[in-house]
Amino acid sequence: MTFHKEGYPTLGFIIVVIAIINAITHYFFGDYVLVTGFGYLLSAFLFIVVVQFFRKPSKTIEINENQILSPCDGKVVVMEEVLEDEVLNEKRRQISIFMSPSNVHNNLYPIGGKLSFYKYHAGKFLVAWHPKSSTENERTTAVIEDAKGRKVLFRQIAGALARRIVFYGKTGESYTQGSECGFIKFGSRVDLFLPLDAKIKVNLEQKVTGGKTVIAEFV
Repeated sequence: MTFHKEGYPTLGFIIVVIAIINAITHYFFGDYVLVTGFGYLLSAFLFIVVVQFFRKPSKTIEINENQILSPCDGKVVVMEEVLEDEVLNEKRRQISIFMSPSNVHNNLYPIGGKLSFYKYHAGKFLVAWHPKSSTENERTTAVIEDAKGRKVLFRQIAGALARRIVFYGKTGESYTQGSECGFIKFGSRVDLFLPLDAKIKVNLEQKVTGGKTVIAEFV
């Protein structure tokens, strides 16, 4: 378990806030044990929340070219057939995974291959489970294509709290299945758009683990 690099600015800010809280409580309320105790508890709570949010567990990825792995930790909230008209212009099976603030928030490549498309979209900050969040929220769209020409499109979508999406990939470069592709802060969602003939291996409301849970299999 390590601390994710995206968390250092937030951690630095929280440490400053904690220092201010403790300075105020000691200067103005030093004689009041309950007040100073509350200051300590609040400081500990803020520190723990930030550390747990930006935690990065060590994972051993079992690479399988016929499997599509979950790109993140979370819960499956959407499973439906849709027309993907931004890039692929064809019907696809959409699997959406909601990440609560308590989930690990780094994102992983669901399959290995070349990043054939990437685009960032500025947008709104609707709650991540809103039906229109996939097309109206701040988001990224990426397509990863394997050696057999099979494509998986996935989107990082900001939620009501999320205000920063990070994507590390570069178009034209190749990436290993399960390697890190980005990060979304404070509650968000990732959408997968899979071939219609892919065999889905998860159910609605199922909890999934990034790089571990098999979302679907190519046929």
